[in-house]
Amino acid sequence: MLEILSPVGDRDTLEAAVRSGADAVYMGMREFNARRNAKNFDREGFAEAVAYCRVRGVRVYLTLNTLLSDRELGSAVDTAAFARVCGVDGVIVQDLGLAALLRKTLPDLPLHASTQLTVHSPSALPVLKALGFEQVVVSREMSKPELAEFCRKAGELDIRVEAFVHGALCMSMSGQCYMSAFLGGRSGNRGLCAGPCRLPFTVKGGTGFDLSLKDLSLVGYISELEEMGVSCLKIEGRMKTPEYVAAATAVCRRTADGEDCSDIKEILAGVFSRGGFTDGYYRQRLGRNMFGVRSSTDLAATAEVSSGLHALYRRERQSVGLRATLRIGELAELTVSDGANTVTKTAPSAEGELKTEELRARLCRTGGTPYYFERLDIDAAKGRSIPFSEAAALRKSALEALSELRSVGRKPVNTDLVLPKYPPRRGKTPLLIGRFASVEQMCGDLSGLSGIVLPLEEVERLPKTDLPLAVEIPRGMSNEGRIKELLSKASQYGVKWAVCGNIAAVELAKGAGLRPVGDFSMNIFNSAAVRTAHELGLEALTASVELRASEMSALGSDIPLGAVVYGRLPLMLTRNCPIKNGLGCAACGKKRYLTDRKGVSFPVRCREGYSEVFNSCPIRMEDKLQSLGADYGVLYFTLESSEECRAVIDGYINGVAPTGEFTRGLYFRGVE
Repeated sequence: MLEILSPVGDRDTLEAAVRSGADAVYMGMREFNARRNAKNFDREGFAEAVAYCRVRGVRVYLTLNTLLSDRELGSAVDTAAFARVCGVDGVIVQDLGLAALLRKTLPDLPLHASTQLTVHSPSALPVLKALGFEQVVVSREMSKPELAEFCRKAGELDIRVEAFVHGALCMSMSGQCYMSAFLGGRSGNRGLCAGPCRLPFTVKGGTGFDLSLKDLSLVGYISELEEMGVSCLKIEGRMKTPEYVAAATAVCRRTADGEDCSDIKEILAGVFSRGGFTDGYYRQRLGRNMFGVRSSTDLAATAEVSSGLHALYRRERQSVGLRATLRIGELAELTVSDGANTVTKTAPSAEGELKTEELRARLCRTGGTPYYFERLDIDAAKGRSIPFSEAAALRKSALEALSELRSVGRKPVNTDLVLPKYPPRRGKTPLLIGRFASVEQMCGDLSGLSGIVLPLEEVERLPKTDLPLAVEIPRGMSNEGRIKELLSKASQYGVKWAVCGNIAAVELAKGAGLRPVGDFSMNIFNSAAVRTAHELGLEALTASVELRASEMSALGSDIPLGAVVYGRLPLMLTRNCPIKNGLGCAACGKKRYLTDRKGVSFPVRCREGYSEVFNSCPIRMEDKLQSLGADYGVLYFTLESSEECRAVIDGYINGVAPTGEFTRGLYFRGVE
């Protein structure tokens, strides 16, 4: 059955979602969720919210979908345990370490893979299954054919597919955006994205806001999505108003039920829009028509329509059907059941003629409650009746008692968690690995390097070298067939290693007989995640670039750990190239830039159908290598000439302090 999943940021949006027809809601507590700027709930408020939903038969999913440090893991598990006791139906997780700990400590709490895991290709599914995930939130960039094939594979593994159907679109694929973190210290992976993509970024011939996408809307394809196997339709908006949540939920509900909702659809365009909506990814129609910003016209439309939307959630939605029997003898006895819970209440009866149909009509007046009577049987002894007022009181008492039963959560379980502590790993001088963007970029003299990484697409031009050689699988994978073909060639050419930027790549590498190494984009943030990655088959991994040096050096590991110590990091991975939208591919020549409102330029380069927006200046750590505690350091070459690459390698060999424009990344300032 198709599930309508609505966003909840506070009590008002909770009531708006439930009363407008949500089958389920997702919400977070104050910490560890990807919308930490929403009001969210304290523990008391969260428990009350879950009880409210349980009474009404609405499922609740807790968002614990941020990256977590070692010191936060225990609190996150405790938060999940509290939510489980309240009665939540699942928890949405990004962090691989947290997922493993929850599976161990709370095995009866269903795990849902967050969209922050960047799942957009079928090879991720066996890995998710092995990790214990029952449901996956797929990337919003998937096309209809890709999503259909993904659903088919997910069905074979009995994994439910959750897809966004309405709401904001990030320019970058979720989980692969580091722009807010690097430009402002506020991490999207930690729930505090500052939304820099909504600011002016320009390219010649572009829109002036060339990172700002219109909101997604696939409402018109709901029946199509259900037919292909999508189990859950997700609405984005935990920081939106109750009116927005009500309108979006009502449209999805009525569309899924086959009802006419054209009146609300028109209102939905007014309640929040960035110059309209887009279905570009789904329909494979990319381009500048997908871009938009909030205009004065949009703001005026919101003000005009919002006041009238309260009618959508003013009253309780009577969605819980009951069966009841009223027996009238010496006492009146009302038994009410929802199929799982049964309540019986009694009241005094009276002598008199029973007006059965009028009594039935009055008992069925359940307005103001989430209940309605599917069936009500009345069985009275001759000459016995009950006053209408007593019958109403009896009904009220029975329904209140039933609500108490329905709101009960689960019994607590022991979740005592003793996490090992590891001594700092500082003082090490890491080996140097050169990651090159092309064969041409490699300098003739590779002395000083302990390994080389080249793009998988370069497999037929791989150089002969005595150094260990790895191929880097693209992070964006819209064609797994091509990836498999190239990996097979790499194996035939004697390549032993594959650098993997997501969990699907790990499965593909192992399938080709290559030894997987985790890239920084796997967002490994804590020691539990390191262990989990190792259990998945990774033989080495580069830690998250959002870790402080002190946090990185404290990571426990049985496998080599690396750090990006040089290079312009890709701040975004996007399927919609902003340069193409302005200049077109022919005029780009892979030499173009985006410019922000301060005049700072950010290189944009395409790879295998995706684009990467790189930082304006490189990380440089020549004189700080030992502070990281890394076993190896990655020199992440992107735009450099072969001569510049050689000069950088020499600087790292000699430990010379950097000059010119550079950044230390987040290794010393960290992120919020």
